[in-house]
Amino acid sequence: MSFQQGLSGLNAASKSLDVIGNNVANTNTIGYKQSRAEFSDVYAASLSGAGSTNIGLGTQVAAVTQQFTQGNITASNNPMDVAINGKGFFRMSQNGAISYTRNGQFQVDKNNYIVDSRGLQLTGFALDPITGVINTSTPAPLKLDTGDQPPLATGTATTNQGISAQLNLDSRNSIIAAPFNYQDPSTFNQSTSLAIYDSQGNPYSQTLYFKKSATNTWDVYSTVTNPLGNTVSVPNPANQTVAVTQLVFNTNGTILSGGTVASLTVPAAPGVGTPANFITLSGAAIVFPVSFAGTSQYGASFGVNALSQDGYSSGKLTGIAIGSDGFIKGRYTNGQSKDLGQVTVTNFQNPQGLQPLGNNQWAETSASGNAVPVAGVPGTGSLGVLQASAVEDSNVDLTAELVNMITAQRVYQANAQTIKTQDAVLQTLVNLR
Repeated sequence: MSFQQGLSGLNAASKSLDVIGNNVANTNTIGYKQSRAEFSDVYAASLSGAGSTNIGLGTQVAAVTQQFTQGNITASNNPMDVAINGKGFFRMSQNGAISYTRNGQFQVDKNNYIVDSRGLQLTGFALDPITGVINTSTPAPLKLDTGDQPPLATGTATTNQGISAQLNLDSRNSIIAAPFNYQDPSTFNQSTSLAIYDSQGNPYSQTLYFKKSATNTWDVYSTVTNPLGNTVSVPNPANQTVAVTQLVFNTNGTILSGGTVASLTVPAAPGVGTPANFITLSGAAIVFPVSFAGTSQYGASFGVNALSQDGYSSGKLTGIAIGSDGFIKGRYTNGQSKDLGQVTVTNFQNPQGLQPLGNNQWAETSASGNAVPVAGVPGTGSLGVLQASAVEDSNVDLTAELVNMITAQRVYQANAQTIKTQDAVLQTLVNLR
């Protein structure tokens, strides 16, 4: 009598229950991928070849494979939590040893590296500390720059925007013949103000004045109050009747000339730039452009459609946000934002060939193939996108696992019954006289 089939069935059912139990135990494990026990039949080798009377020797565990299907994405309160919606893995580094994970529960350690709960560092495209530019050539551990953002003087940005003013000047306003005096409201028609900044981030209050000097013609004047509280007329503090520029309009109200760029010279605060003993204020002169492109003269009330400038003061980091494309943006107290790095993801030709390491980590093997790409931008190719302040739940279907458990239990009982029956038959043979 052969008990081998029943024993192999018991062993298979036991392994199946082990796999199911492991899935159930990891139902709440973030980024966990459920496993499945796969079985194959067993036949004895025959020197005479296969025959129609071959009886199998039972079953065996062929493989335990993980199912890399998408888990549900759940929102969290941690802005550093990141979920991958789609294919891909986070690339982690531990002293140069690389592993991969779907668990996006991250935090910032004392050295400002983005790490998981075990201290493994998340890799991606890091910010070059010297150039301040993201290095997209080689993935490296992501370290956040938590220092102050340096100021930017108005008109020194790469866009060289300076001040951009888009307004409507009321064509119904009367012509004013009196010389301009910013302290006398009767010498100009309208005015508007904004803040501008020098190279040290000192704020200045600049006011633009608009005086209708002829039909379809407006003179533009300006004053600047520096951080010391001194107010001067610019560009010539000694002669406040010198206009910044003159705006000339067509008969249909569109701008004809003067709307491109006019240079504006502003007295700086002491210690800023190169000292030039600028009139009554000590300090250097700041020169930047002013654009009135898009300004109109219609028969409507004076209105400021857009008024902006490209400078800002220094700022402290107040928060971090991670976009769907992986860019890590820092938000600062000066209202600016800056890219601090980019989270990358990678994928494999055969994810089921990855070696489970525990702690939600996998290792690359020859069966999985090489990482493709080593560091990929989320949302490109077949890679999934990122969702910040969210985590990917385990993909275990608890209801299905409980049903599978019942099935495995019945299989175990059935195989035990075959052994019991074999034992009864053997006992009958032994009792023959």
